[in-house]
Amino acid sequence: QVQLVESGGGLAQAGDSLRLSCAASGRTSSIHDMGWNRQAPGKGREFVARIRSSGGSTYYADSVKGRFTISRDNAKNTVYLQMNSLKPEDTAFYYCYLRVLTTSEDYWGQGTQVTVSS
Repeated sequence: QVQLVESGGGLAQAGDSLRLSCAASGRTSSIHDMGWNRQAPGKGREFVARIRSSGGSTYYADSVKGRFTISRDNAKNTVYLQMNSLKPEDTAFYYCYLRVLTTSEDYWGQGTQVTVSS
């Protein structure tokens, strides 16, 4: 089992920056990708960003490309999401996930709220 704990959400104004963190614990020795999805009020969960196990490849939703940066520290089993130039439409619950590549198992955190006011 893998446990994921997010932190760093909160209130921000348009144009501000926030950094989310997600620490993984448990059986994290496997090769795994990590990433972030989000869910805005009344909407489905959507992909935000993903980073490969080695940290060498990153992927972003078009809506956040150029503003958000995903990174990871494998020594700390932690993934980060640096969010710059925040917009009100970034308001959502942000969920961290970990995908074990050998088994395609997905693990999810409890989420952290990000609210951006105009």
